[in-house]
Amino acid sequence: MIAIAQRVARADVSVAGSSVGAIGHGLLILACAEPDDTEAIADKLIRKLLKLRIFSDDEGKMNRSVVDVHGGLLIVSQFTLAADVSAGNRPSFTGAAGPVLGRALYERLLTTARALHPIVASGEFGADMQVSLVNDGPVTIPITLRG
Repeated sequence: MIAIAQRVARADVSVAGSSVGAIGHGLLILACAEPDDTEAIADKLIRKLLKLRIFSDDEGKMNRSVVDVHGGLLIVSQFTLAADVSAGNRPSFTGAAGPVLGRALYERLLTTARALHPIVASGEFGADMQVSLVNDGPVTIPITLRG
């Protein structure tokens, strides 16, 4: 799985002009499943994100997790993270999981996140979404997990 974790002051995702998910401070997670990904990898990603120490402690050091700061998670599917631009100028997305597996693993991310954390919002799989955020820091962490 490929993910981008952005520390945010707030974030919102809308579809057709209506908000479908929003958080205050926390993490905006853009996530992409790849063809060989499994539920175990999705679970590992959520556990990693919940423990990722990228929030400042009292001394200004990145030493706290989203759990420690009682922040939210906004998880948005984004197959374009698997884009390959090595040949030509039009991206290829063959590195992304197909829609059936992609949806199943996105839903697994949400289910696991909601089981482990009290504040979880989401986008809408396969929709044309507009994401608004105020990046805090900015702190943006790319994460790639494989089996």
